[in-house]
Amino acid sequence: MQRQWSLKAPGEPEAEPGCEELCEQEMERLCLSQQPVRVLPYAMVDKRFIRQLREPEGVKTSCWQQWRRRRQTVGRRLGEAARRLTRGCGLWEGALYEIGGLFGTGIQSYFTFLRFLLLLNLLTLLLTSGFVLLPLVWLRPPDPGPALNFTLQCPGSGHLPQPGVSKFNNLLWNVFTGRAFNNTYLFYGAYRAGPESSSTYSIRLAYLLSPLACLLLCFCGILRRMVKGLPQKMFLGQDYRSPLSAKVFSSWDFCIRGQEAATIKRHEISNEFKMELEEGCHLLLLQQQTRAQRACHLLTYLRVNILIGLLVVGAISAIFWATKYSQDNKEESLFLLLQYLPPGVIALVNFLGPLLFVFLVQLENYPPNTEVNLTLIWCVVLKLASLGMFSFSLGQTVLCIGRNKTSCESYGYNACDYQCWENSVGEELYKLSIFNFLLTVAFAFLVSLPRRMLVERFSGRFWAWLDREEFLVPKNVLDIVEGQTVTWMGLFYCPLLPLLNSIFIFLTFYIKKYTLLRNSRASPRRFRASSSIFFFQLVLLLGLLLAAVPLGYVVSSIRSSWDCGPFANYLAPWQVVPELVALWLPPPSQRILYYLGSHAFSFPLLILLSLVLTVCISQSQASSRAIRRLRKQLVWQVQEKWHLVDDLSRLLPEPGSGDSLGPESPVFRFSSGSEL
Repeated sequence: MQRQWSLKAPGEPEAEPGCEELCEQEMERLCLSQQPVRVLPYAMVDKRFIRQLREPEGVKTSCWQQWRRRRQTVGRRLGEAARRLTRGCGLWEGALYEIGGLFGTGIQSYFTFLRFLLLLNLLTLLLTSGFVLLPLVWLRPPDPGPALNFTLQCPGSGHLPQPGVSKFNNLLWNVFTGRAFNNTYLFYGAYRAGPESSSTYSIRLAYLLSPLACLLLCFCGILRRMVKGLPQKMFLGQDYRSPLSAKVFSSWDFCIRGQEAATIKRHEISNEFKMELEEGCHLLLLQQQTRAQRACHLLTYLRVNILIGLLVVGAISAIFWATKYSQDNKEESLFLLLQYLPPGVIALVNFLGPLLFVFLVQLENYPPNTEVNLTLIWCVVLKLASLGMFSFSLGQTVLCIGRNKTSCESYGYNACDYQCWENSVGEELYKLSIFNFLLTVAFAFLVSLPRRMLVERFSGRFWAWLDREEFLVPKNVLDIVEGQTVTWMGLFYCPLLPLLNSIFIFLTFYIKKYTLLRNSRASPRRFRASSSIFFFQLVLLLGLLLAAVPLGYVVSSIRSSWDCGPFANYLAPWQVVPELVALWLPPPSQRILYYLGSHAFSFPLLILLSLVLTVCISQSQASSRAIRRLRKQLVWQVQEKWHLVDDLSRLLPEPGSGDSLGPESPVFRFSSGSEL
């Protein structure tokens, strides 16, 4: 209830003494408060009155206070203008609003996720270009000279073969396989650097640290977005339910004037109600289950998940043998087709796997959010395990992990078959990225579009059963996460792969939007974006870790190629760091850095991390206790307001036939999870 302190209509009854005392206390609190008048929940007349109380006439404020108030006002206005400009110039804002209104916030979160990945790739590309590519073009380091003349004892040949020379001199196939760009800055081998000195810019150090810095920045961005997208239930408790009354009375936007915007808003409110009612029905069914029904449900859960686990193991085995067969048969007549055998098997596994997972998970009758998240978890296991097995099989073939060869014992990698092994790994990741995008385009225009046209053209029981394709959010999210993980894995071997992936994500947005609006049907089961965003970022974080672990191992432990790339003749890329430290830093700074990297520093660092972790856990527990106290306090305040309303209804005069204007005193039972 807003109090009009500054105005008093004639003929109003005098306020009670208790009311006047409360008003005086409230005004005193507002006068002493540092809260801006602009954010107070009062009418404009009351805000002017409060400002007059805070700044009486005739009392001069100091220059410091005037300047501080003016600075706050200017900063607030500039911030609001920047936010309006950002919203106005934001990428795909109109498309995201339309998708969210027509299909719900759950599907909208997928397209928002695409925009976030596009920004990450552009940031990565900016860092790589600014610190590696542009200095390399500007400085033009001298040619390091001819390659070393070394002889390998390779079985079956007396010379070093050129690996992977295609028997088809077709430029299109060379573009698809990456051979057309072998001598460009797209791949590792084209980056050359002269001898290190104490005065020039180190291309080697920039090339080494740029992928690590990109991964670190992506990690910070994902972590920030993950914390921002935590579901509200994690803070308010598992028994908290958002009130339907808030959606009924405050969902409509009264600034809407156009008919199209009003239609989209009605669809959005309708989707919110559907999600609330479906979750409520499922919660009621869970509460009514008996122990026998719960035991049967648990057995079904175990049976289905064991079956899904066996399918994942079989898929990983197929990827391993396909990659091994493709690399071991490089001289076959069908070599060009064998080049795309591992990406083809990975794509087939990742296409059939989510469809089977969705079908099997639906048998367990989970709520929509749990169904989406559980399917997403199994799809994550499949996607990341397939990429991990692909990386392991490449490492086994190229770097001879677990294998004994003459060239591996001498040079640390399979120098007989891969003269520049970094380029070979980059080509494999390039082909995988190209194949994923081509598969997205082919599925959209060769499967979804003909299916929609056939369903609209023919009628019958079969076509009614077939219907349009359902837009599966877990499958689409995992497809784009797989492409992003491949991009992160290729930052060292293919530095400009983020540029390629940015183009693919940009085109994928419009392809998926067309598929959703024209060729797909809305899912009958709605789910929330708040719970989905958190799991999307978690999946992306797992992909980032999967890409960072092999990169760290390669940078620190694997011998570089002898005659290509910036780290030629180095035992490992990380060897350039101590070399530059010895050149650039004085001896005291060198000793400090060596101490920070030694085992002696690990013990105090472990103690410091333990203290920080203890403080964080203590703060988390204190915040949880504060949240519980605030919830109880909020319930008490609502109870007090209802008591005040009850007292007011008794004090008001009864006009006419005795019907009171005030509300009747409700019988209200408050609990921590009740609707406020």
